[in-house]
Amino acid sequence: MTFIKLSFASFLFAIFLGLNLGVASAQTGPQPRLSTIKLQAGIHVIDTELAVTADQQATGMMFRRQMGTNEGMLFVNDEPGVRCFWMRNTLLPLTIAFLADDGTIVNLADMEPLSERSHCSARPVRFALEMNLGWFAKRGIKAGARLSGKPFRK
Repeated sequence: MTFIKLSFASFLFAIFLGLNLGVASAQTGPQPRLSTIKLQAGIHVIDTELAVTADQQATGMMFRRQMGTNEGMLFVNDEPGVRCFWMRNTLLPLTIAFLADDGTIVNLADMEPLSERSHCSARPVRFALEMNLGWFAKRGIKAGARLSGKPFRK
């Protein structure tokens, strides 16, 4: 009888552990590639994933191991606000551009992988674009430059 109780208890523990591991593994992997649009920064075309929902934005680039040279992720919000980002569970070094409604870069910030340091927009914005670290600097694109594409008002 003791053997059965231990086996049943072990069985329940294994199920509990398995369920918890299942939840944990779902939270520790990158989200699937999101819908994309093309943005333009001068002559440079950016293949841009759109993070629109709260879940997409919460996961962002976490756990991804690579991003193409001219790829990025645009965080889109309905209302302007001071937007702050950190790099917990993000493996890639990134530069973030905080963008006004017309696509003008308000400010840029370089972000270290796996850091909880907060990087915020200098004023309320609806958009933030994450690119590989140094992407903007290598192309001479600075605050005040304007990106174009569907989401931006003219």
